[in-house]
Amino acid sequence: MFTKWWMENLSGSRKGARRMLGVMSICLAVAAAATGCSLLPNEDEEEVLPVITPPTISKKPEYEVRSETIELKVSAVGKIMSQREEPLYFTEDGLHIQEVKVKAGDKVSEGDVLVVLDVKDLEKDLRKKRLDFRQQELSMKETLRTKDEMDEIEFEKASIVFEEQRQELVDLEQKIADATLRAPFSGTIVSMTAQKGGTIKGYESLGIISDTTSLVVAASFAKEDLTKLAVGMNAQVDINAAGLFQGKIKAMPATTSDSNNNGNQGGGEPEKDTTDKYLIVELDKWPADVERGRQLSVSIVTERKENATLIPISALRSIGSRTYVQVAEPDGSKREADVEVGMQTSTDVEIIKGLEPGQKVVGR
Repeated sequence: MFTKWWMENLSGSRKGARRMLGVMSICLAVAAAATGCSLLPNEDEEEVLPVITPPTISKKPEYEVRSETIELKVSAVGKIMSQREEPLYFTEDGLHIQEVKVKAGDKVSEGDVLVVLDVKDLEKDLRKKRLDFRQQELSMKETLRTKDEMDEIEFEKASIVFEEQRQELVDLEQKIADATLRAPFSGTIVSMTAQKGGTIKGYESLGIISDTTSLVVAASFAKEDLTKLAVGMNAQVDINAAGLFQGKIKAMPATTSDSNNNGNQGGGEPEKDTTDKYLIVELDKWPADVERGRQLSVSIVTERKENATLIPISALRSIGSRTYVQVAEPDGSKREADVEVGMQTSTDVEIIKGLEPGQKVVGR
């Protein structure tokens, strides 16, 4: 009986042991797997690549063919000028300025004293020459009394000496009189560079006097533009800080040779900046408070056409003698079309033949 119980118990223990061993094996496998994972080197993380967007091909601009007015213009810069203006100068050299009685902006009347030179030494010479000439007059009177007794040649020599001294006296008197610079007409002193104590040079401008009651618009156009203009044409004038004004061409510039534009190189009068060198515009209405010298620009329409077929100049193409455009069709296709051009501005070109308003052309 005891032997039977031991065998049954032993049999049950083996089954439990096997069961326990199975459980332990599973635990060891799990632990080994966990341990094994921690011992293996870390794998590199997968790099995330950015999404590459293929570049878009820029679409060339398309322009609608228009029907508008086109104008050709010529433009030039200019200024407000006086119709009467004179440089101020002395004709003598080397004298010193004693007094300057005016400054830029002063209004003067005709004959007013502007600049006075120091002529003390000249006045001393004049007094001496007058005394000498009185002596010469007495001698000449005596010569005239004895004229019949004198040799004709000797009398002629005496007469020449007398006239020379008379002329020297007259010249010196005039030189002293010219040492006072006076206003040639009533006006405004627009510039004055003379300074007290300065030394003058003959015919060198010391200032400018201007009649500011007779102002005009004056502009300098290029020679090739002047050939397109004529008296009576409409003009638009943009005066700085005053606005836009309408007017008409009043006078064209006088044609002068280059030889007449040498300034004071020959020692003559200083060159005058006269209005006959400019194109003159007469304004329909003169602006208020616009002074001489104000800068401006003048624009004149030389050619105008209404209902012209226009495209941007950037849509026009050419190869050799061929001029053409790319026409964009409604279905998205494009075709080339030869065209004939007319007037052209800096932005637009007129199409005389080859396109109709409403079509679309491709730019570059």
